[in-house]
Amino acid sequence: MSAPAPSPLAIVDAEPLPRQDEVLTDAALAFVAELHRQFTPRRDELLARRGERRAEIARTSTLDFLPETAAIRADDSWKVAPAPAALNDRRVEITGPTDRKMTINALNSGAKVWLADFEDASAPTWENVVLGQLNLIDAYTRSIDFTDPKSGKSYALRPADELATVVTRPRGWHLNERHLQLDGTPVPGALVDFGLYFFHNAQRLIDLGKGPYFYLPKTESHLEARLWNDIFVFAQDYVGIPQGTVRATVLIETITAAYEMEEILYELRDHASGLNAGRWDYLFSIVKNFRDGGSKFVLPDRNAVTMTAPFMRAYTELLVRTCHKRGAHAIGGMAAFIPSRRDAEVNKVAFEKVKADKDREANDGFDGSWVAHPDLVPIAMASFDAVLGEKPNQKERLREDVAVAAGDLIAIDTLDAKPTYEGLRNAVAVGIRYIEAWLRGMGAVAIFNLMEDAATAEISRSQIWQWINADVVFENGKHATAELAREVAAEELAAIRAEIGAEAFTSGKWQQAHDLLLQVSLDQDYADFLTLPAYEQLG
Repeated sequence: MSAPAPSPLAIVDAEPLPRQDEVLTDAALAFVAELHRQFTPRRDELLARRGERRAEIARTSTLDFLPETAAIRADDSWKVAPAPAALNDRRVEITGPTDRKMTINALNSGAKVWLADFEDASAPTWENVVLGQLNLIDAYTRSIDFTDPKSGKSYALRPADELATVVTRPRGWHLNERHLQLDGTPVPGALVDFGLYFFHNAQRLIDLGKGPYFYLPKTESHLEARLWNDIFVFAQDYVGIPQGTVRATVLIETITAAYEMEEILYELRDHASGLNAGRWDYLFSIVKNFRDGGSKFVLPDRNAVTMTAPFMRAYTELLVRTCHKRGAHAIGGMAAFIPSRRDAEVNKVAFEKVKADKDREANDGFDGSWVAHPDLVPIAMASFDAVLGEKPNQKERLREDVAVAAGDLIAIDTLDAKPTYEGLRNAVAVGIRYIEAWLRGMGAVAIFNLMEDAATAEISRSQIWQWINADVVFENGKHATAELAREVAAEELAAIRAEIGAEAFTSGKWQQAHDLLLQVSLDQDYADFLTLPAYEQLG
């Protein structure tokens, strides 16, 4: 008697979407199911390990480079695989979700790379998850166009040689996709996003002279990088493409990963193409891990923590040195400014800040950097052109002058700035506005002239939590308390209602966003990720 066929993935509680059958084919779902069977148990073990490591940090209030991997760091002989031609010049990368208009605009933006985002810039509604995949398939087959229903403006792709190279970012390991289940167990969102994209597009991208390229978010250890590497090996064999076709850039956006940069590159060395410095999530990770470490770990207002802060400088300098030592690209942080259509003076000041930021990164040895808006592409491009000239990157700059000690990465108390009452107000205002949009299915949101994503909400609520639990006293004499946070949140909610009117307020998700922000900011039991309780409320 033959063995029964493996049980297929079930689509659960999801309204049918137009053309979803082109994405959710039997063959693609069988591949995702196989990824789930093979790798979710290890994912679960690694999430449990995160908790154990966090408990150890709570006990010791310190971190160090790993003694058990010292030999990997000391061995100068290994390098990551050479960059494919399509990923050799990454001097400007634009980020954004995979909705239809953004897909066309990002590919046409003039940036070298588009980070097509299923993670922090995308609220994981079923529609965003499935139709985002469809938009990428349509882009590669050049069957994508878009007409804005409000303006009537039409969008279409430029010639192929003018388009950005796509690097896709799946969801982090902690998020599940509740609409796809195997025997009642949800499949990790990371495996859904990676699996569907890889299955449909790997060969198609090779035929276009590119390949399946990925950004890996929220990585906390080299063992998590090893899991991804094993997934890549399995996936390439499964669809019959050469090993090493996949390339992955890892976001160093957790404090624990900052101590394992070399090991992360080593685990992925046949598939690695670089590391990226992700600022807001990095700060969020510091607060999360050292939240009970006392006053020396209390961060000031998020806008006061610039990339020139000593502990942030240590992080970025170490990243450049590590990448270039191993032949990998070092990619800098985000310029999140959104140009104003009404205020030229705001633009002038912001463009100068963006230029200074990108000049610093290029001069420090980074090979490229991120922007959130097409208008910033020429500014960032000019900064890197000035340093790189005709060269595709500056990996030959080994930065052997850089020496970072373990304590340098967590020397938060080297900052003079202190938390302010205005910082609390801003954290509440941005948090409510972002969460409200996220609950309506929008992951990339322009707030106060900045493009914000889920990392923004994480640092906002983490700072509120930290300041209250550290009993911070603001410059106006007010103590950071739960009562004060509730008072500020109530004032912000009233201000939003007055600003947008009762009808728009009622039709939005403002009260829900207010309540959720306070829940994750005030609960003593600190939620690992805001998006976990938020996902339960997402339509």
